[in-house]
Amino acid sequence: MKLYGEDVWNYIYFLTKNSDQADDLTQEVFIKCYYRIGTYRGLSSLKTWLFTIARNTVFSYRKSRFFRSGLWGGMQPLPAEAQHQEEAAGQAVVARSAEMEYLGNRQVDEIWSMIMKLPDKLREVLVLDLKAELSVREIAELIRISPGTVKSRLHRARHKIQDKLRRME
Repeated sequence: MKLYGEDVWNYIYFLTKNSDQADDLTQEVFIKCYYRIGTYRGLSSLKTWLFTIARNTVFSYRKSRFFRSGLWGGMQPLPAEAQHQEEAAGQAVVARSAEMEYLGNRQVDEIWSMIMKLPDKLREVLVLDLKAELSVREIAELIRISPGTVKSRLHRARHKIQDKLRRME
């Protein structure tokens, strides 16, 4: 941890863009490494092995019930293949505390409040993308605009929300 702790934290922060998540996930990476050091075969450098575990830990977290339920306020189903892989890996499910539930719901409400303040054209494509999970082509057909226009509106909407979130931090 002394050698690579800061590098792993920086990599996870780059992936999550959240220092609290980076702290928690870095700790989880080193716990995994402690228990799995016997599986290290030396085919790559130790740092590369740690980064692989870090990347997989971040993506597993993103697929987790906590992340999916907290990000946009509803559960997003995992593909059956991903669920099977998690069961096979024996990953434990972590329950959220009441405090985390409250803070997560509050953050979700704030994000949706920002989305609802976007101009109609931007809000529409963003909601169709996030909540309805429609593809760019499906959104374009639905609101009768070109796919390129959908992409540019999505980009502008996401950029505006990200700017507002940065200002809040």
